[in-house]
Amino acid sequence: MSRKGFRLPFNKGADSPPAGDPEQLNEENRQLKRAVEELSILNDLARSIGASVDSQDIIQKIVDRSMRAVHAEQTVVTLVDRQEDRTAKTLVRAMTSSSEHPKYHLNENLLGWMYLYKKPLLSLNPGEDDRFRGARWDQSVRSVLCVPLMVKSELIGVITCYNKKGVGAFSEEDQRLLAIIAGQSAQIIENARLYEEEKALASMKEQVKLAAQIQQDLLPKTPPMIDGYDLCASSTAALVVGGDYYDFIPLGSGRISICLGDVSGKGLPASLLMANLQATLRGQSALETPVAVTVTRSNLLLYRSTDPEKFATLFVGVLDPASGGISYCNAGHERPMLFRKDGTMERLTEGGLALGVLEEFPYTEGSAALAPGDFLVLYSDGIPEAADELGNFFGEERLVASIREHGALGAAQLMNSIIDAVRRHEQGAARADDLTIVIVKRLAA
Repeated sequence: MSRKGFRLPFNKGADSPPAGDPEQLNEENRQLKRAVEELSILNDLARSIGASVDSQDIIQKIVDRSMRAVHAEQTVVTLVDRQEDRTAKTLVRAMTSSSEHPKYHLNENLLGWMYLYKKPLLSLNPGEDDRFRGARWDQSVRSVLCVPLMVKSELIGVITCYNKKGVGAFSEEDQRLLAIIAGQSAQIIENARLYEEEKALASMKEQVKLAAQIQQDLLPKTPPMIDGYDLCASSTAALVVGGDYYDFIPLGSGRISICLGDVSGKGLPASLLMANLQATLRGQSALETPVAVTVTRSNLLLYRSTDPEKFATLFVGVLDPASGGISYCNAGHERPMLFRKDGTMERLTEGGLALGVLEEFPYTEGSAALAPGDFLVLYSDGIPEAADELGNFFGEERLVASIREHGALGAAQLMNSIIDAVRRHEQGAARADDLTIVIVKRLAA
């Protein structure tokens, strides 16, 4: 058997130290002890974070184990919000003594380096490190060890350790161990965040559902019963909650205020403004001032209680059932259609600007009359602006044609026929705005 190239382990002159060499034994013992400690740390970390779904608890445990693993003075976990253009958020930090060491903040240059390279970084003198030339570091920062938290090749955060305890510096062994901790922790952190987001979303959906119920409760349950008249109303929100509003407010002498409004925006903000508008109108209507005065005061209150970009269109008409007379004010709303028994149509336009646009505006009052056989159609802009998949609006021409075709029906049947015509036009396209309609018919003698 050839011995060419073969060397006995401990021949005289060999590179390896002789058997029983104290330095070799000490090094082997140190490495063995280190391996046992690393396995213990990783096993402890896996066991402690594996069963938790609380992201704060998970991150705190990661910080504690990381700081202990590499003997750091301070360890920080920073997560980045992928929806907010790399916004970094420091979630948890830990340190040996808060009185001795300042709270270090993740250097933007360091975070940028992590975004670019997405690999562990060890700097034994950050202030003199050419990779961060021009960056400002706290003078007490002697060394920095930073590793990325990666999920599917995407950076979700970083673990940063500052200053080795004592006079030493972080080593490549520390870097390797911290990288293993990060690799073991990243997906668990992400899962916990997703779980919490799902819980928050479920809670939000429940709150929106409750808000929708409250909003429906604010609207009249049924239209009022008035001898010689047929009234109906309906409002369908584009989202779960909406910004359209209608109301029937009883006044003195048997009169009734009929209101239809449309506040700017959609969803929860619009629904809150709608509730504000309703409360304002009911309070002002109780004073039984002329309708233009009611709208003027409502405009002032709305202007002073909302942001400049918020506004609402509104139609208010006060009906005297005995005479059929209507005094009204149209504040920038869709012009109601008054259909006569003979088939002619009038539009109710008198009034002024939408509410909340100007603090003071001279609203004016118009008048009309419902003779037997006449009827009034109030609606929000969601009806003529309902669009099909190609973006074609339903439009006022289709609305007028539908009303004329079914005008002989009762108020509820007429309203349903209009809504059906709108839905047929939409052909299943997503609705962009709320649909609200109020119909007042004076029965023929």
